[in-house]
Amino acid sequence: MVGSRTGRPPVQRAPRRPAGRPRSPRGNTLRLLVLRARKAWDRPLTAYYLIFGSSLLITGLGLVMVYSASMITALQLSLPGSFFFRKQFLAASIGTVLLLIAMRMPVKLHRALAYPILAGAVFLMILVQVPGIGMAVNGNQNWISLGGSFQIQPSEFGKLALVLWGADLLARKQDKGMLAQWKHMLVPLVPATFLLLGLIMLGGDMGTTIILTAILFGLLWMAGAPTRLFAGVLSVAVVLGAIAIKTSPHRLNRLACIGATDPGPNDICWQGVHGIYALASGGIFGSGLGASVEKWGQLPEAHTDFIFAITGEELGLAGTLSVLALFAALGYAGIRVAGRTEDPFVRYAAGGVTTWITAQAVINVGAVLGLLPIAGVPLPLFSYGGSALLPTMFAIGLLIAFARDEPAARAALAMRQPRFGRKRAAVRGSAGAAGPRRWNTMRRRASAARSSGER
Repeated sequence: MVGSRTGRPPVQRAPRRPAGRPRSPRGNTLRLLVLRARKAWDRPLTAYYLIFGSSLLITGLGLVMVYSASMITALQLSLPGSFFFRKQFLAASIGTVLLLIAMRMPVKLHRALAYPILAGAVFLMILVQVPGIGMAVNGNQNWISLGGSFQIQPSEFGKLALVLWGADLLARKQDKGMLAQWKHMLVPLVPATFLLLGLIMLGGDMGTTIILTAILFGLLWMAGAPTRLFAGVLSVAVVLGAIAIKTSPHRLNRLACIGATDPGPNDICWQGVHGIYALASGGIFGSGLGASVEKWGQLPEAHTDFIFAITGEELGLAGTLSVLALFAALGYAGIRVAGRTEDPFVRYAAGGVTTWITAQAVINVGAVLGLLPIAGVPLPLFSYGGSALLPTMFAIGLLIAFARDEPAARAALAMRQPRFGRKRAAVRGSAGAAGPRRWNTMRRRASAARSSGER
């Protein structure tokens, strides 16, 4: 054995034993992916990207499905096959402009628009009941003709009006410390909501009434209404809803069709049953885009209230779960915006919009699945209907504006410079003039982001 330089023989060390069972590369990779996902989930702009991305994907996929589901209906009416698609595309284009305007508007301007939008919605809902101005569609007197094939449904704008006005009202009362008394929490929010509900029920639109009631409960819940007060308002709403259902045989038939698997006598459950048929025939990946059978006259309202059934038939379970996942991401982002803000108006408005969209999606999907009565409400951002799409896209712009207004999000957006700005900074840095100044600016912005409480 060769000795060391000191003349001593080398010391033989015992092999080191592993402290525990070695982790597999697959386990380490999975753990790294989970950590990266959590880090990305906690970024300041996560809610902004979720709202913008999910709403864009829902609207885009909705345009595709409207074209596929409405083609046969248009041909049966002796119209071009792309008739309904072109109207929906026009509404989506106008809605995109409204979304961009809403996301750039300051919060003070949103609050200033609350009362004009409420007054305009009430005025239009009164005009609906004027003979010669209002028109009936599918038995509901809730439309105003704009000439030609264009109509407007004012009750859809009543949802946006209630969200903005209710949020502004509760925010002002919270600033004055008046929400501790139940009368200030209910008045005038509940009477004004009942006025809107009464105007809508005059036209027979039960579905929109349910959505406005959900928005009212969402606002009261976020305002911290006590359980007994919340239960009292809910009891009144349930009694009024029961009276409205009891006095209408058509609504009683819809209630009786929950879980039906047979059209029944006189085909009273025809629409709900054929919606189940469409979902059942889709399988995992569907029959293919445009290959639906139920849209050939078997399923009424295939491109409006029951477009989710056509989506399940053509895109299968994968397509329907994708749509539900997008709505879940949108709902989570809205809750996150409402929970992380310190502005009471932003909290109430974001919570109201999230309640509106998620409740309407749940009611529509539940009706298609046969778990809820058919309420006649469209799937938000997805179903055909410009009157529903325009205020919904404006509400999405509200959420985006609120997500951008978070302190950490503002700091993250401020640190982003245009490409030409970065090039100019790099040139100045090479000259040795602006390097330290740019670093100090970024350090101040980073400290501002940390001070906001965000990661």
